[in-house]
Amino acid sequence: MTSEAHPRSPEVVAADAEAAYEKFVWDNLPRNFVGHFVHGALGMTGFRLVNSLTIMPAYLSYLSGGSTLIVGLGQSLQQLGGVVSPVVGAAFIEHRKKVLPVSMVMGTLMRTQILGLAAAGFFLHGKALLAVVLTCLFFLGLFSGAQGVAFQLLMAKVIPITRRGALQAIRNAVGGAIAAGLAWWAGAYLVQRNIFHNGYGVTFGVALVLTTLGLTVLATVMREPIPPTVRAKTPFFARLREFPSLFAQDRGFMFFMIAQTLATAGRIGAPFYILFAGHTMTLDGKTIGLLSLISLGADTATNLVWGLVGDRFGFRLSFVLALIAWIGGTVLLMAAPSMPHIYVGGLDLGAKAFILIAFFALGAAQSGFLMSSQTMVLEFGSRDDIPMRLALVATGQGAMNAATPLLGGLIAATLGFEVLFGLSVALLVLALGLLIVLVEEPRNRRRVA
Repeated sequence: MTSEAHPRSPEVVAADAEAAYEKFVWDNLPRNFVGHFVHGALGMTGFRLVNSLTIMPAYLSYLSGGSTLIVGLGQSLQQLGGVVSPVVGAAFIEHRKKVLPVSMVMGTLMRTQILGLAAAGFFLHGKALLAVVLTCLFFLGLFSGAQGVAFQLLMAKVIPITRRGALQAIRNAVGGAIAAGLAWWAGAYLVQRNIFHNGYGVTFGVALVLTTLGLTVLATVMREPIPPTVRAKTPFFARLREFPSLFAQDRGFMFFMIAQTLATAGRIGAPFYILFAGHTMTLDGKTIGLLSLISLGADTATNLVWGLVGDRFGFRLSFVLALIAWIGGTVLLMAAPSMPHIYVGGLDLGAKAFILIAFFALGAAQSGFLMSSQTMVLEFGSRDDIPMRLALVATGQGAMNAATPLLGGLIAATLGFEVLFGLSVALLVLALGLLIVLVEEPRNRRRVA
C-alpha cells in the first residue's frame, strides 16, 4: 500500500527557494567577490580618470580657452544623459532573472564613448574637437545611467549585505591607489609634455584599456544567481504611475532620496574646484597631476574607513561623515586665497597648504558620498523593487547633476566663485540636517523586523 506524498504549501516552497538562493550566493561569494573587486580596481579606475575633479574640467577649459560656461556645459551634458536612462534601464531589467548580459552591453557602450574622447584629439581640432568631446560626454552619461542600475543590482544579488562595505572599501582603495598614481602621471607627464601631441587623448586611451580589462574579467568570473521571485513585466508608463507608492510605502526612503538629491545639488561647485585653485597655484600639467593625486589619494586612503564604518554601523553614519568632510573641504578651499604664503623649509604652509588639504577632504567626501548613498539605497524596501529604487535615486541625481554644472558656470562667470561655493555649502548643510533628523538607518529597521 502506497501513501500519496502531501503537497508542500506555497510558504514552504517559497522558503526552500529562498534558502537555495542564499546558498548559491554564499557558495559563489569568493569568485563573485573577486570579479567585482577586479572590475572595480581596473574598470572603475579608468572612469575615475575621466570623472575626476581635475582632468576633464581642465581639458574642457583648455579646449574652450578658459570658459567656465563650457566647463559647466560639458559636465551638465554628461549628467543630462543619465536623467532618463536609469528608469528606462530599470524597467528593462527588473523582470529579468539575469541582468549580467544587459550590463555587458551597457558597459561596452560606455567604453565606446571613452574611445571617442581618445580618438577625437588625434583627428580633430578646434570647434569640431570640442563638439565631439561634448557629444561623447552626453552619451557616456546616457549609458552610465542604465549601467549603474544594472551593476548595483548585480552587487545586491551576489554580495551579502554584511560584505558590501568590505568589497567596496578594498575595491575602491586599490582602484583609487591606481587612479591616483595614474592621474598624477597623466598630468605631470602625458599632459605636461603633450605626449604624441595629444596628452589628454592618451590619458583617455589609458582609461579605455583599464575599463575594458575590468569588464572582461567580470564577465568571465561572475556567476549570477536566479532569484526566487522577480517582478512581473509591466508596461513602462504603467510602471511610472507606480512611483508614488514606493515613497508612500517607505517614508525613510523618500527622505533619503531628498537628502541625496540635495547633496547632489551641492556638487554645483565640483567642476570648478580645480579652476578656483588655479587662482593660487599655476594651473599647468604638474598642478593638475598633484591635485589629482591628492584627491584620488584621499579616495584611496578613506575608502577602507567608509566601508568598515558602513558594515559595522550602517551607511547612514558614513553618509553623514562624508557630508561633514565635504562642507569642511569647500570652506577650506574658499579660505585658501586669503591665507598668506608662509614658507618653512621650502614648503608653503599657507595658501597652497589649504588647497592641498581641501582637495584631500573633497576627494574623501566624494568617495564616502558615492559609497554610502549607493549602498544605503539597497537596504530600503523589498528586493524586487531594488531596480526602480536605484533608478529613482539615479534619476534625481542625474537631473541635479545635469542642471547644476551649467548653472554653476553662470554663477562663477557673473557672481564669482565665492557665491558659487557658498551656495554649495548651503545645499550640503540642508542635506546633512535632513539625513540626521528624518532618515533612520534602514538596517536597524530590518533587525527589528
